[in-house]
Amino acid sequence: MPPEKISAARQFRQLASSPTKLRLFMAAKLPMAYMAGLRVSAISEERAIVTISYKYLNKNPFNSIYFASLSMAAELSTGLLCMAQTYQADPAVSMLVVHMEADFTKKAIGRISFVCEDGQRIKAAADQTKATGEGVTVVATSTGMDESGDKVAEFRFTWSLKAKRKVV
Repeated sequence: MPPEKISAARQFRQLASSPTKLRLFMAAKLPMAYMAGLRVSAISEERAIVTISYKYLNKNPFNSIYFASLSMAAELSTGLLCMAQTYQADPAVSMLVVHMEADFTKKAIGRISFVCEDGQRIKAAADQTKATGEGVTVVATSTGMDESGDKVAEFRFTWSLKAKRKVV
């Protein structure tokens, strides 16, 4: 009996779950994320968790994690879910952040975990653009929590997804 075909989204999640492969990808395509020390701690169909720890390269003068570094971690938690739906898609789907909002509620020190649980909404948007060829936007929320479980920030990223036309 032949093995079941693994979906492209599942293949992507397996790649993103490999620390070595992810670090190589970040070093090549997202060097600032690599240098800031972003780590993917979990990824599934529904959620992605990305962590960032306070260190010399991502600190600010107030002895906390610089907001731009927090933004990278939050964006990656939403972007991983988008990438899982666009990885090896037929037709190919482009993705782009078109808007971002953020609220900061506590000083970010130690290890911060950004959680996005909008995987199903992102999948629905990707499926819609693949079916219609029209651009679709989806808002994905990522919440950053510190080690004691307190919320330090919440980011909302508006992603634009658009299926590319096939050239005949």
